[in-house]
Amino acid sequence: MEPKLIVAGIDVHKKMLAVVVVDEDHPQQAREQRKFATNGSDLKHLAAWLDSHGVSLVVMESTALYWRPVWLALEGQYALHLAQAQSNAAPRGRKSDYVDALRLARRFLAAELRLSFVPDAEQRTWRCVSRNKHQKRQRRVQIQNQIEALLEECQIKLSSVITDLLGLTGYRILQALARGETDPAKLVELAAVNLKASKEQLAEAVSVPMQSQYAGQAHRRVEPAIGQGPAKPSGGGSAVVRNTGSA
Repeated sequence: MEPKLIVAGIDVHKKMLAVVVVDEDHPQQAREQRKFATNGSDLKHLAAWLDSHGVSLVVMESTALYWRPVWLALEGQYALHLAQAQSNAAPRGRKSDYVDALRLARRFLAAELRLSFVPDAEQRTWRCVSRNKHQKRQRRVQIQNQIEALLEECQIKLSSVITDLLGLTGYRILQALARGETDPAKLVELAAVNLKASKEQLAEAVSVPMQSQYAGQAHRRVEPAIGQGPAKPSGGGSAVVRNTGSA
């Protein structure tokens, strides 16, 4: 004879958890119920308490972000399920913490809940890495567009001879511009050795000094790019640039 399935329903709040334990044969009746705080030590007590009552499956409601610490504290110890809040909505005027937790467990056993997919720990790690990489890439593009718009307004045609303004050559020149350098000869000397555009082309692109009213804007917009550092070109080379022909 297979053992009974014992389920815990958890009604999640910011500072408190209402937990009800039921078994599959009597889902209408709570075997045990108890409230826990949401701090780390109480979450450990929650895990031990569930284990002492033979719980093998836990279902909780996706309340804002408050369910996440609870999930992490119980992950790997129990079969966890996350219910969408709307599928466990209470009748008007009948909301109660224990009642909500009991209804959560009862509806799960009756397959009446809409459940959300929660990736495992390894998948969440890779998702986080990918998300951070994507956000940094978006931020980099945003910074580059802002810098290019400012340079165009100042009649500095750097983007006409350098494909990547945040590559090695562009990074060095942007640093110099942020410091107030206006001498084209000195700016040209900052170019990487494998720059495809000629020095004459680069000198022509930066020949117009940055006007004083744009200096503050240049500093504010270039600083985030300087904080990110130059892009690392593939193959260990300098920034890839395009040859635009004779100046």
